[in-house]
Amino acid sequence: MARAPRRLSVRDGFLKAWLLCGVLDAFYATVLTWARGGEAGVTWRGVAAGPFGDVAQAWGAGGVLAGLGVHFAIMAAMAAAALVLFRRTPLADANPWLAGTLYGLVLYCVMYGFVLPARFGAPFPNPDKLKLTLGLLPHVALVGIPMALILRRPKAPS
Repeated sequence: MARAPRRLSVRDGFLKAWLLCGVLDAFYATVLTWARGGEAGVTWRGVAAGPFGDVAQAWGAGGVLAGLGVHFAIMAAMAAAALVLFRRTPLADANPWLAGTLYGLVLYCVMYGFVLPARFGAPFPNPDKLKLTLGLLPHVALVGIPMALILRRPKAPS
């Protein structure tokens, strides 16, 4: 006899969404950097440069760890917002694939439309269609959709 899947507590759901999506997105960013012929350390020190300034580029391994810390702090904020959205708003009743796609699009617009231009002067939307797609993909597929699937409000038992 098959057992019903165990419902995650709010805390466990948050931790699972935060860590899973954080790792998936970090892995994606690292592999994409390597595929472009870059060095992962430069990427993560660049993330650290967001809040700590360009001096973080000279921090070596400490800058990489700071960048990963910044990345996971941002992901915690994304997971906290997703928890509220997917449990306490009409998105809680929406198809999680659609809700997650919408959430990923919003995250992309916030990151590429406000955060990166404010700190680094990056253009939005990116005129390079490939770069636009490569930036949009993880926000939807590796963050928005998984968060919606993990954090959606549990269905009431029938």
